[in-house]
Amino acid sequence: MPNSVASQTLFLYSTTVSDVGTVRSNNQDSAFAGEHLIAICDGMGGHAGGDTASTIAIRSLAHIEHDDVNGDVSTVARMMETSVMAAHDAIVGKAKRERKLAGMGTTVTAVALVAGYWVLAHIGDSRAYLLRDGRLTRMTQDHSYVQHLIDTGRISPAEARNHPQRNVVMRVLGDFDIDPHPDIAIRAAHPTDRWMLCSDGLCGVLEDSTIEQTLTAYSDQEECAQQLVSMALKAGSTDNVTAVIADATLALDADAFDLPHQTPLVAGAASASLEPIADILNEPVATAPMLRDANASPAQRAAALIQSQPASQPSPRVAQPSAVREENGERANPDTGEIPVIQKRDGHVTDDPNDPDVVKAIHHERQTQRKETRKRGRRNRLIAILIVIAALALATGGAFGAYRWSQTKYFIGNADGVVAVYQGVNTNVFGLALSHEVKRTNIDIDSLPQAWRDQLQDGITFNSYDEAIQHVQVIRQEKSNFNDNSNTSKSSGDAGNGTSDSSDSSDSSDSSGSNGTDGDSSAGSSQTDGGTAAGTAGDTGTDASSTGTDGGDAQ
Repeated sequence: MPNSVASQTLFLYSTTVSDVGTVRSNNQDSAFAGEHLIAICDGMGGHAGGDTASTIAIRSLAHIEHDDVNGDVSTVARMMETSVMAAHDAIVGKAKRERKLAGMGTTVTAVALVAGYWVLAHIGDSRAYLLRDGRLTRMTQDHSYVQHLIDTGRISPAEARNHPQRNVVMRVLGDFDIDPHPDIAIRAAHPTDRWMLCSDGLCGVLEDSTIEQTLTAYSDQEECAQQLVSMALKAGSTDNVTAVIADATLALDADAFDLPHQTPLVAGAASASLEPIADILNEPVATAPMLRDANASPAQRAAALIQSQPASQPSPRVAQPSAVREENGERANPDTGEIPVIQKRDGHVTDDPNDPDVVKAIHHERQTQRKETRKRGRRNRLIAILIVIAALALATGGAFGAYRWSQTKYFIGNADGVVAVYQGVNTNVFGLALSHEVKRTNIDIDSLPQAWRDQLQDGITFNSYDEAIQHVQVIRQEKSNFNDNSNTSKSSGDAGNGTSDSSDSSDSSDSSGSNGTDGDSSAGSSQTDGGTAAGTAGDTGTDASSTGTDGGDAQ
């Protein structure tokens, strides 16, 4: 990448403003505004996770503020990509060590001014806008689901603004199984270029035309950032809102002694711990200005600008690098790992493990840690016991309720080959029957039709005992009808067999004649004796034949 001759004459002035918003309880955005680097990171993953992820990303990128490698644009571009990937690895590693941070992540949008060129790194749905010659250009593409829908023509940009899945990010740094490589772009820098980086809490509610108008109307960087954040909150943003404004400035004399300089500013979650960033840069860093009262009148805002330090706004905090802190005595109790640092009665500070006071402090710390460990263990065991008790109570209550319900039901079934009435349902749970016999009948199952046998095998269910008893009577009646039909069919079959035997006998003609004679005799006897012949017909076969003969003679 060629270097620009005018690269030494371009300088960057920047500022940032971040606000927690009206809904969130904490600010998960982090921002950096320096002389060579600006960045915005929008964290996600819960109360602690988003804070941690965005802070890690800012710390990973901060070294680019002074590591310009003699203006080598290609090298800085590779450094930015490597720094973003290092932030990803750090976030994943911390999430694995601390389970409460699992699922955390962050977006990254960063711009560096190197040798007259802008180097842009981007991943996620935060945005970078460039205002050049009064025209606003969006320099990043959202790595979001709704942007994918827009790119594929499924929805319009207007529909995307209110889409229910507009916050779903498809590429982001963090504890996710997705591509963490950022988009890298390089573009020639021009004097008077103005950048605006923002989280989706701002660009998600403000139109690009509104952003362009505001960037053009307010030349003062801080006032411009204040206006953009305030407008986003008034427009109904429910997220953290952060804006970074940076202007490219042309120095008239690049060799002058008093070159433009500013203290790097840190906003949002990363501002809670400035010292690590100051150590990375080896120079002071300060917290960014707070959002002024959005409801203040224009006169109040003007008065606040005139005052050197508004009473309603806390003083910005400045953190010095470690070397300066040690000289100033601000590191009286440095972090030494397991060995505590104690102050002797004479004012001397020591962490010598052979010092009796240090040994006593170590013993005290270990006792405190053991007590805390035991306390956590007891608390965890108690919670586990309560969870088990609650689960058993829930299971027992459910089982009891199911049993009580089952006992409101009745069914007719098979009990050792006879019909019986049961209370409950015809099933069992873990070997426990949910029914018991309440009445046994004398109706033999085998004496019933096959259709009835099949129903009784599965159980015929009723809502009351009376309904079950009534159905037993129906079964009894059906059995009686079934038996009567069976006897009738059997009698018909026997009569048919008798006729066949008579016809097969050798004296069939005589038997037919005798039967005919008996018929006449019976009829004649009935007419003459008034029913005596009917009784005589019930005698043995020999008597019947004789009577029949006599009857024929009488006629």
